[in-house]
Amino acid sequence: INHIVHNGGLYKRPFNEAFEETPMLVAVLTYVGYGVLTLFGYLRDFMRQWKIEKCQNATEREEQKDFVPLYQDFENFYNRNLYMRIRDSWNRPICSVPGAKVDMMERVSHDYNWTFTYTGRVIKDIINMGSYNYLGFAQKTGACQEAAAKVLSQYGAGVCSTRQEMGNLDKHEELEKLVARFLGVESAMAYGMGFATNSMNIPALVGKGCLILSDELNHASLVLGARLSGATIRIFKHNNMQSLEKLLKDAIVHGQPRTRRPWKKILILVEGIYSMEGSIVRLPEVIALKKKYKSYLYLDEAHSIGALGPTGRGVVEYFGLNPEDVDVMMGTFTKSFGAAGGYIGGKKELIDYLRTYSHSAVYATSMSPPVVEQIITSVKCIMGEDGTTVGRARVQQLAENTRYFRRRLKEMGFIIYGNEDSPVVPLMLYMPAKIGAFGREMLKRNIGVVVVGFPATPIIESRARFCLSAAHTKEMLDTALKEINEVGDLLQLKYSRRRLVPLLDRPFDETTYEETED
Repeated sequence: INHIVHNGGLYKRPFNEAFEETPMLVAVLTYVGYGVLTLFGYLRDFMRQWKIEKCQNATEREEQKDFVPLYQDFENFYNRNLYMRIRDSWNRPICSVPGAKVDMMERVSHDYNWTFTYTGRVIKDIINMGSYNYLGFAQKTGACQEAAAKVLSQYGAGVCSTRQEMGNLDKHEELEKLVARFLGVESAMAYGMGFATNSMNIPALVGKGCLILSDELNHASLVLGARLSGATIRIFKHNNMQSLEKLLKDAIVHGQPRTRRPWKKILILVEGIYSMEGSIVRLPEVIALKKKYKSYLYLDEAHSIGALGPTGRGVVEYFGLNPEDVDVMMGTFTKSFGAAGGYIGGKKELIDYLRTYSHSAVYATSMSPPVVEQIITSVKCIMGEDGTTVGRARVQQLAENTRYFRRRLKEMGFIIYGNEDSPVVPLMLYMPAKIGAFGREMLKRNIGVVVVGFPATPIIESRARFCLSAAHTKEMLDTALKEINEVGDLLQLKYSRRRLVPLLDRPFDETTYEETED
């Protein structure tokens, strides 16, 4: 049963999002699998200690044995004994534009993934189901490439200074005005790194005596920014408005610990699309709570800007809301725009404050001019200011590809997480042995996929994560679906029993998610 919410008129469209319950047998076998791997890990560590097996992990030099340990041996247990077995599924070297198809350098390992050697062969035309190239702007031909090449010849590749010194170009000013217009806000500021946009700006907005209410599945950049700020952090269950409201009530009633003084500020941190779950934030309800309890809202649209909404303006447009209701609108240029960096949009007073107090603004080198031009050209294309309808067509194509791909996978019998409109599509694998097996089998069939396991996900919720793109043709998707279906039968991954649990009723394990945060 899909979870469709209307919630007293807050939603202007159906909100269809569901998570299917993990079958009990699968959960038990997954725990058993990790248990067996752990036992063998201890056995192999014992053999390495007594020189029966060659020790290839980082260890102290003999003359430093009496020093304080530089390498925490036990903390690396997971890397040595579990991750190393399937290490070949990650960090695969790409040697082409990360478009709808990629070329990959072939590599082999003769020591069970401790080291890799390149064969010199290039695997051509792998269908790319893993890159965040939502609107297909990661390309080496076309208007964006031509504009970036022209700016490169005029401005060069680097700026060699911060914005406040000698690094403020006319292109940076143009970009920020364009982004503010695109978002529908008073002002905007661009940064050279998406991760630092969160981690360096949150400490500028809140500090000691402030309270941050953070979704339990927020990205590491939000978590780091919250910790660096020195503010008190409290976690609410993922997308659970009852949990958020309880924390807001408690914060207002009880105030700060010990002193009981009111909090200086309460800041709610959420994402537009959660990149591991494929879920979309319940923004209408979050905004209603924010207004009711007079708190501030920080929205991270890294994955949703360009990918949601009729004209690609993100989760705010997707729900038909007013951008002014979001106090801090953050996003990145690394995904839908095929570039690098991030932005923050909001009221002019907010942006003027950040220009002075944000570490990213004061100390970081300015964005590279060709990257800035790539963003300007792609945003104008999405807005239709290039005189074409290519941008609008890409947004619509992404939405069609997303619904088609999700529907077909569900029909095949896979357990698929997330919202029906989310281009991030997690396919549940569960068992540790199937993480590596799925990635390898798909690569044999010329499909590039991303597989994810603990600690990036809860221990029994390993998954493959597909990212749809407007650049994917129906033929590419059909080819990928055919191969996924075959591998699903081979590895027995079709766990679905069509018993979908609404998100609010999804079981919550505090220990699991605390480990995930760390």
